[in-house]
Amino acid sequence: MTATALERQQSRTSGGYWFAIAGLLALAIPTFVTLGRQVWSAEGGVHGPIVLATGAWMLARQRSSIEALRAPGNLAVGGLLLLASLILYSLGRIFDFISIETLGLVGAVISAGYLYFGGRALRAAWFPVLWLFFLVPPPGWAVDRVTAPLKEFVSYAATGFLSWLDYPILRQGVTLFVGPYQLLVEDACSGLRSLSSLVVVTLLYIYIKNKPSWRYALFIAALVIPVAVLTNILRIIILVLITYHMGDEAAQSFLHVSTGMVMFVVALLCIFAIDWAVEQTQLFLRRRSHVQPA
Repeated sequence: MTATALERQQSRTSGGYWFAIAGLLALAIPTFVTLGRQVWSAEGGVHGPIVLATGAWMLARQRSSIEALRAPGNLAVGGLLLLASLILYSLGRIFDFISIETLGLVGAVISAGYLYFGGRALRAAWFPVLWLFFLVPPPGWAVDRVTAPLKEFVSYAATGFLSWLDYPILRQGVTLFVGPYQLLVEDACSGLRSLSSLVVVTLLYIYIKNKPSWRYALFIAALVIPVAVLTNILRIIILVLITYHMGDEAAQSFLHVSTGMVMFVVALLCIFAIDWAVEQTQLFLRRRSHVQPA
């Protein structure tokens, strides 16, 4: 191929690249506006902007390796994936289903990436590619179905512990009666809707520490649920004690929000401590295996 022909091919490729970027931005901007209004402003969706910013940073960080492996993907496969993604996006946009709309947008981005960079490049950047799916907000009915038994357990455990301490507390479902006060353990109170935010921050921590192994990431992510449950039991206990000793107004003041923030930090510190303990255990086992018997 002559130099002139090569330059023409590169020019056409570059033009198609920027055309695809413009098309994806035309899809993404309305979706991000809707996410900001409906999801990212709520407690369970505050991690959305973090996912968006860190996802772009991860891809930029691996740009050189992605470019080195670049080989355009199969046009038929990529075209079908892109068409299916655009259909999902359109359905979500038309019927105001933000979860389906966002899923279609993420699918369109990945399909376009496959068409331009190819499968090898996407596999090399598997962590940031999968990371983008955290932008998809789970449907409310799915969240309620998953968190309902956890909320029941959290209420049961807090009631059992306070009863053991001889506090006058009774439970009916997720409603707690302590002294003259009645407390309803709502989603925000239990903090279980922040599970996704906790998973996001935990996986980001693993990535920054250069541990993008899917097995290790899955192991640490699986520990988020028991850690979150334990810290939220502690939060409910604290709120009940504040209500009993200081009154309902004190419990519903800034202390209500601040306890949630403190428990989120405590949960993160527990995850970091578990990660440190796993590291130390691995180092100990390696050193022990290298010790030769006398």
